[in-house]
Amino acid sequence: MNWMQTYRSRLMSAAEAVAGIRSGENVYLGSGCAAPHALISAMTGRADELQDVTVIHHLTLGEAPHVAPDMKGHFRCNACFVGSNMREAVNQGRVDYVPVHLHEMARMFKRGVVPLDHAMVILSPPDEHGFCSFGIEVGVTKPAALSAKHIIAEVNRQMPRTLGDSFIHVSKIDAFVEVDRDLDEFRPEPPTEVEKSIGRNVASLIQDEACLQLGLGSIPNAVLDFLDDRKDLGVHTEMFTEALPHLVEKGIVTGEKKNFHPGKVVAGFIMGTRDVYDFAHDNAFVEFHPTDYVNHPVNIARNDNMVAVNSAIQVDLTGQVCSDSIGETIYSGFGGQADFMRGAAMSKGGLPIIALPSTTSDGVLSRITPNLDHGAGVVITRADLHVLVTEYGVAHMLGRNVRQRAEALISVAHPDFRESLLAAAHQRGLFGRLFKGGGPNS
Repeated sequence: MNWMQTYRSRLMSAAEAVAGIRSGENVYLGSGCAAPHALISAMTGRADELQDVTVIHHLTLGEAPHVAPDMKGHFRCNACFVGSNMREAVNQGRVDYVPVHLHEMARMFKRGVVPLDHAMVILSPPDEHGFCSFGIEVGVTKPAALSAKHIIAEVNRQMPRTLGDSFIHVSKIDAFVEVDRDLDEFRPEPPTEVEKSIGRNVASLIQDEACLQLGLGSIPNAVLDFLDDRKDLGVHTEMFTEALPHLVEKGIVTGEKKNFHPGKVVAGFIMGTRDVYDFAHDNAFVEFHPTDYVNHPVNIARNDNMVAVNSAIQVDLTGQVCSDSIGETIYSGFGGQADFMRGAAMSKGGLPIIALPSTTSDGVLSRITPNLDHGAGVVITRADLHVLVTEYGVAHMLGRNVRQRAEALISVAHPDFRESLLAAAHQRGLFGRLFKGGGPNS
């Protein structure tokens, strides 16, 4: 039987494709902008027949009917990164949050730590040799699919054919459901003036020939707006973002000086708009790989001059960084932040950066605090924080003792909070005495 016959023999409706899911089984959902909504809808349509099905995924966009209150007892979701469609359910106890480094998420499936009975994914249509591409979400989804007992695939005409270690043959898929719908899109809010200032400060640290990783959010994207005069930048990143094609088309990102995958942009997935999907389609300049490869700190460190830029929610005066929660309230997840911070730290000439506004958006609270809020999760430890950037400047942490760290962090805090932070640092015993003259640098 040739691949076309195999494909046709396994082509069915969404309802037929999910009919094999049984109570008590584990189901992986394609993540990011590649959640298979037709299959999710068909699966939740069987809720009355199913009990205790565990649904596992990374960040997903779009509707999430499997976490609705009336799904209790039928489906229980394990979210390895919490997006806006999961946040309320997580903090109401209807969805479980799994703290995990992104490079370890792929490995936990491959090693059977979290066994998968089914993987529901989106693929591009097969090429002339019968290979489908995982398209915009290779990172976690390909290793999850290959680890599952059964693979159920939406074949979406809108899914780009991305290149790299991104393919699976028709013969490995158990059920195909053809769809033709727009993919989910992610567009960060335009950067504020504060975020632009942070972006400018971060960009001042990026030299010609650096290799970049930029995390989720407006601040990392704001950095890209200030790199137009750089030369021969490279990219090795978990997430291919909306702003990167601009730098490629202007000849700023060339990858020519990379010593790991030279001449290529390496990524795990795309979170962007149709324009970015079209840019990545069949584009040999961009390679997609699973995240246990892209995000492994040893592989990240193989790039000389690796600059990792990630955002955070809060940092205390000793350099502990909270990125996944607001106090006890889970907000997001680990993602690849620690992977890239550690990989960049190991890179020859590397620079791991945390960038955040000095205050909350209303200006009421300082994000640089004497102590992390009660229950706040430490994603980046004191020892892993090398550089912190706000709109007020750059604070270098590597090799600094806790007194020097507090001094540096207070110097980039909002001026309205520096005096109270100074007093708090003294109260904590970080200083032997209060500074005189209005600040730690006077």
